Amino acid sequence: MTTTASNEPTLADVIEKLDRLSTKVEKLSTEVEKLSTDVEKTNDQTDKFNDKFDNYQKATQWVVQLAFTLIASATITVIITSVFRK
Repeated sequence: MTTTASNEPTLADVIEKLDRLSTKVEKLSTEVEKLSTDVEKTNDQTDKFNDKFDNYQKATQWVVQLAFTLIASATITVIITSVFRK
C-alpha cells in the first residue's frame, strides 16, 4: 500500500493563521482609532474655520453698509448744501 500525504491543514497551522489574523486585526484597530482621532481633530478645525469665516463675512457686510451709508450721507449733504445756496 502506498500512503499519500494529506493536504489538510493541521491544528498548529490553523492556530498560526489565527494568531496572524489576530495581530492584523489589532493593528487595524489601532489604525482605525488613529484615523478616528484625526477625523475628530479635522472636524474641530473645520468648525473653528467656519466660525472665523462667519465673523469675517459679517464684518465685511458691516464695512460695506458703512461705506454705502457714508456715500449716501455725503451725497445728501452735497445736494442739500447746493439747494440752500441758491
